[in-house]
This record gives sequence, C-alpha cells and structure tokens, in this order.
Amino acid sequence: MSTTSEKPTQIHHGRNIKRFREMLGIKQEALALELGEDWSQRRVSLLEAKDTIEDDILSQVAAILKVPVEAIKNFDEEKAIYNIQNNYEGANSGAANVAVMNYSCTFNPIDKWLEVIEENKKLYERLLQSEREKVEILKNRG
Repeated sequence: MSTTSEKPTQIHHGRNIKRFREMLGIKQEALALELGEDWSQRRVSLLEAKDTIEDDILSQVAAILKVPVEAIKNFDEEKAIYNIQNNYEGANSGAANVAVMNYSCTFNPIDKWLEVIEENKKLYERLLQSEREKVEILKNRG
C-alpha cells in the first residue's frame, strides 16, 4: 500500500480558457463579441468558472483563440510547472556540463571578426570616395 494517495486531477476547462485568453491578451468582452450576440462579458466570466465545458462551445472558443481543443482540455498547470522546473537549462547540471564539454565551434571567431573589419574598411573607402566625388561636383559648379 502506498503512503501517498494520488488523486486524479480534474482539468479545469474554464481556467484553461482564461489562461490562454490572458496569454493572448484578449479581454473577456472581445471573446464574448467573437462568440456571438448571445454572449456577454459576464457569460464569458461564468464560462471560465466552469470545470467542464461542452464540446461545441469548447471548439468555438478554441477556434477564436487559435489553439487546439486538446490544449484546453488537457493543459495541467501542475504538470507544466513541474516540467519547467525540471527541464530548464541548467536544472540538471551534469547534463549541462556534458553539453558544454561536447560543444565545438564550427568557425573561428577571430576570422569572422577580421572579415567584418575588412568589410567595414571597404565600406568606409566607398563612402570616402563618394564624398570626394560630391566635393568635385560642387567645385566644378562654383
């Protein structure tokens, strides 16, 4: 028998709609407007409070937010936070060190730097030549 009881977590569809809507910077009024005449900001607010939302409404909202219906149905904040906490760069220092040790640069940075310096020299020479030509044109006019 396990000492920890794992309760199945119910995905809260309304909360997920709210999260996606806020991430996209869409206000409840704008979502209501997109959903149709029968919708208001208050009705969207009530929708976002519901645990489970009917599939037809869920698909309408998903289309408006341009996210898959499955994203709204399956997004689990706890799993997402766990994933972020354990998979960000440097979370597993052993793996990060291996990645750094195996990295090999495919070009010589000093060569690239010298190429840029040469390009700048050529650009300045063309600019200087252009200015000289302008000066000659102005002298010939006068």
